Amino acid sequence: MQKSPQVTEPQSPGSDSDGIDQVHDQRIVIPTKFVSIADSLEKREHSRFLTSQIPTDLSIQVQEITFNVHKYPLVSKCGYIGQLELQPSISNYGYNINLENFPGGSETFEIILKFCYGLPLDLNPNNIASIRCASEFLEMTEEFEDGNLISKTEAFLTFVVLCSWKDTITVLKSCEALSPWAENLQIVRRCCDSLAWKASRKNSSTGDAVHEEGWWFDDIAILRIDHFRRIITAIRAKGTTPEIIGKCIMRYAERWLPGMDMEIEGVRGYGHGKNELQFSICSQKEEGGIAHSKEQKAIIESLISMLPPQQEAVSCKFLLQMLKMAMVYSATPALISELEKRVGMMLEDASVNDLLIPSYKNFDKGKLTNSPEQCTMHDIDVVQRIVEYFLMHEQQQQQQQQQQKSGKCNIKNVRTCHDGLYRAIDTYLKTNRSLSEHDQRRLCKVMNCEKLSLDACMHAAQNDRLPLRTIVQVLLSEQLKMREEMLDKNGNTSEPEGNQSSTNMEIKTMKTELENMKKKMEALQSDYSGLQQEYGKLSNKPKNASGWAFSWRKIKNSFHTKLDGDETGDGQQRPNPARRRSFKRRSSIS
Repeated sequence: MQKSPQVTEPQSPGSDSDGIDQVHDQRIVIPTKFVSIADSLEKREHSRFLTSQIPTDLSIQVQEITFNVHKYPLVSKCGYIGQLELQPSISNYGYNINLENFPGGSETFEIILKFCYGLPLDLNPNNIASIRCASEFLEMTEEFEDGNLISKTEAFLTFVVLCSWKDTITVLKSCEALSPWAENLQIVRRCCDSLAWKASRKNSSTGDAVHEEGWWFDDIAILRIDHFRRIITAIRAKGTTPEIIGKCIMRYAERWLPGMDMEIEGVRGYGHGKNELQFSICSQKEEGGIAHSKEQKAIIESLISMLPPQQEAVSCKFLLQMLKMAMVYSATPALISELEKRVGMMLEDASVNDLLIPSYKNFDKGKLTNSPEQCTMHDIDVVQRIVEYFLMHEQQQQQQQQQQKSGKCNIKNVRTCHDGLYRAIDTYLKTNRSLSEHDQRRLCKVMNCEKLSLDACMHAAQNDRLPLRTIVQVLLSEQLKMREEMLDKNGNTSEPEGNQSSTNMEIKTMKTELENMKKKMEALQSDYSGLQQEYGKLSNKPKNASGWAFSWRKIKNSFHTKLDGDETGDGQQRPNPARRRSFKRRSSIS
């Protein structure tokens, strides 16, 4: 925002504009004769003359237009012109001032000039940004006049423009030619925040119409890429879904990247599709020149960096189209690699034609390839890298699934010994003797009988508080442990084939015995249920606790007696000493 005025003295003599040079408290009072006669500007080629009987004493040049005006109406409202310390001269035309880099150009200065002479001011969304920047350039603050142009334009921006969606779009579009003034005065930021807030609402309304989701895509697609990026960043910060942001980016790319819609049919015509795309882009480069190529490259790189990381944000086809455009305009290698990775993660959604990526190695110079080999050649390296990224992604997913499964197994099998759990259950059953049998079974299911130690098994086998089914499970688990120990001993010692066959027969016999034991346990359980029913019928009569306990011991003793009788009964093969020791151990446990 550099101001570079040029003040030069003409060589012809003149008057001193009636000698009006009275300054009071940094304010200059404009005589009414200036206001009454300054009712129009006469437009001539490259100049503007004020139709007034009083001769002008100041010549201001803005771009190619020269304004011949009076000094004091401008000095009274513009602090910048008052700081130039202009002195009256003997020239007929006064002093010449050249305002370089004036925001808005000559059209905006003409509007400000009318305001200084008291003429009506027409503010609208098309000129409000340029007038606001120009008033800041000329320092038209409240220090020189109440209700000066800065305060008027600020009020119009805040209370009129930012309340309307269309007016905000118009103002933001006009700010593209007002850099860096519009940025420094926060006009761009306020417009972007207002648009983002309106677009992020679910049922946003502009004017009288209520629009559906995505109604704002076409409006912000006309903006410059830096303004578009600021809006997308603000919308994302407000929690808009990645799918909506992805669709908006795709719409913007369709508008600003013409080569996106062109299909590359490399399968047929010996690379005809490739040459067609190259010719289209070459013609665009020749028409727009280097500046156009840089603009296209900047748009491509900005859109790639704005893509949401979620896979569902954009389609795989769009990513491949962006990859082709990035390779044509020689985008940053890091962004190209990022696109390749994202395509690899969504490779299952790609089609064969989308993966036919022509080789653009010789296209950086802007020349078409005439060789048939080069015309039909595709970029195999890119496809290979995409496939490698796809395989890496699949392996990572499989590893994550395995880790999740193993993590769940580790959580379930975190206890290696259930002795402590058994003690807790036994204490609870001892405290809550009124617990029903169904609840007792549910409670004991938490315990794994196979993880009980020998002492815990011996105690559980003799525990009257445990349900009968749990006691049977404890006995069976102990029997299985003894069998495994026997198998381990037989496996570690080298025995003759005869002994091995006898061992196999013993194992089969033990399995048969276990099955018989299960059947007898079921029969005992049914007898126990019958006794419970009879006990329920006699619940009104006086109970003999000692007699009931004696009956229960008698049932258990009869159960162990039957087991011993079956093991040593007639008609069965007498077990070897190892088996006798195992069954003695089982009897001792009981």
